[in-house]
Amino acid sequence: MKNFLKNNVSLESLTTIFSQAPVALGMLMGEDFTIEVANRQILELWGKGEDIIGLPLLEALPEIRDQEFPNILREVYQTGTPFNGSKVLGMIEKNGTLHKCYFNFIYAPIYGDTGITGISVVATDVTQQVEYEKKLRESELRFKELLEISDYATAIYRGEELVIEFANEQMIKTWGKDQSVIGKKLDEALPELQGQPFIDILKNIFITGIPYIAQEDRVDLFIDGILQTYYYSFSYKPLRDDDGEIYAIMNVAMDVTELVNSRKKAQNSESEYKHLAEAMPQIVWTTTADGKFDYYNKNLMNLLNCTEEEVREFNFEKIIHPEDIINLRKIWTEAAETQKTFTMEYRILDYRTDEYIWFLTRATPVIEDGVIMKWIGTSTNINEFKNLVNQKDTFLGIASHELKTPLTSLKLYAQVLERMLKKSGDDKNAEFAKKMDQQVIKLTSLIGDLLDVTKINAGKIHLNQNHFEFSQLVKETVEEQQMSTAHSIELNIEKGGTVFADRDRISQVITNLISNAIKYSPEAGKIIVETKSTDSEVTFMVKDFGIGMPEEKKDKVFEQYYRVSGDEESTFPGLGLGLYIASQIIDRSEGKIWVDSVLGKGSTFCFSLPSVQI
Repeated sequence: MKNFLKNNVSLESLTTIFSQAPVALGMLMGEDFTIEVANRQILELWGKGEDIIGLPLLEALPEIRDQEFPNILREVYQTGTPFNGSKVLGMIEKNGTLHKCYFNFIYAPIYGDTGITGISVVATDVTQQVEYEKKLRESELRFKELLEISDYATAIYRGEELVIEFANEQMIKTWGKDQSVIGKKLDEALPELQGQPFIDILKNIFITGIPYIAQEDRVDLFIDGILQTYYYSFSYKPLRDDDGEIYAIMNVAMDVTELVNSRKKAQNSESEYKHLAEAMPQIVWTTTADGKFDYYNKNLMNLLNCTEEEVREFNFEKIIHPEDIINLRKIWTEAAETQKTFTMEYRILDYRTDEYIWFLTRATPVIEDGVIMKWIGTSTNINEFKNLVNQKDTFLGIASHELKTPLTSLKLYAQVLERMLKKSGDDKNAEFAKKMDQQVIKLTSLIGDLLDVTKINAGKIHLNQNHFEFSQLVKETVEEQQMSTAHSIELNIEKGGTVFADRDRISQVITNLISNAIKYSPEAGKIIVETKSTDSEVTFMVKDFGIGMPEEKKDKVFEQYYRVSGDEESTFPGLGLGLYIASQIIDRSEGKIWVDSVLGKGSTFCFSLPSVQI
């Protein structure tokens, strides 16, 4: 045994040293590598007990016969050159099962008097470390794959020199570079960053360890050889190793250039809008969906004699005329529910004169995804216009009254003249006198309309309301109209239905609607009149087959002086007052009036009145 010891070290001493060593140690002697010494650590590493001591290695560990360890041992034994193995895979049988293990080990020759007599083994089981590193590599690979397919531009800069270790396709595209930048220092790959703050920010993170988050920061980059300005929201986050030391920085960025530029344009447009609004003579304002002001020009503050803060808390209802406030609430609610434009004329108290002045307010809803987001409106002082209208109505009222007397005389003279000419046998001139009488009737009707309008505008139209059977009135009126027209009037009446209204005025409405149906269907041979009756209301309908009207004009036909145009903008005779008067009469009779129409196919005018039980 002594011949394999060097420097007179005894086997007993070596055994003691090996057993007390903190690492796995063993001695393999002879060409068959007999296990001469094996401490507890190496026995555990091999998964064997002390009974293998004294056995040849391949007999003690037969599972390694076809692995690389025997060849390595023979090479060391023959050449005397030590072998240092790192993370070498070995299959070791433990408790009857083969286990995949990884080892760091050293095989070193043992010299005796005759040369190499054995091999010392120093080994460490690094299986857990290798598995951890493998999982770490797999995790890093998955992490980089995730970053690669991310919609966000992502890069990793390693070390304080900021070497680009990773950059996904989005980041490469953001920089306007190619894959050749990988492995380069950031300031070398993107020299245009010099003079910008980003390199210094990154280096400071290695010192402080504090992440950096930017919102819409400006970055100047060379794209296609041109230095261009972009805006990014991005973050710099330090990456730490197991010891907590920063080894790299991850950069995640999102291009917000389009968003920033759009907002700048919007801000410029808003600024221009506000300048324009301030220059307008009208009050210009916007409100939230529930009607709270969020913008208004100075004209509103001037009207109210309020500061900007006071306007937001101002109670507008206290300056609106009591007669207008209820209707204003109603129209505003209807506009909000139907998401239609709000339009109304109403009176506001002027603090300067302590008098009410007329304003016309229009507000259009801003709708997104079917929901009102805000209102944009204007309020125009129309007091002078209202005064002019009142003067006009006064003039028309006076003029109409003054014209009625000579027209009555003219009508009488025409009728007397017609009878005299007929009596003398001059039928030709008698016909002329008759036509003159008919024109006087038309003129009298126009004057009557003007008088009605002035009364309506002045709130002085009087309704002599009584109970009457609606269907009987319709029948009588249609019969009168049929006598003066070549059109066939088809009548479909549901009998019954008593109403409480002004019989003459309702007859005036029916006459007007039938006359219009005949006038606006000159090429048709007939019109259809229908009535329907329920327990709660009666409905009148007159359908023509004439020129019709487009959808956007349906609501305008009941306005003052509005006239429907035919083909090539040809117009029909009249002042455009009949439907306005009809709508006002029906409205004051607590009814409803409307029209359904298709351009080129005709119109159906309808009104309904509440029925009463007697």
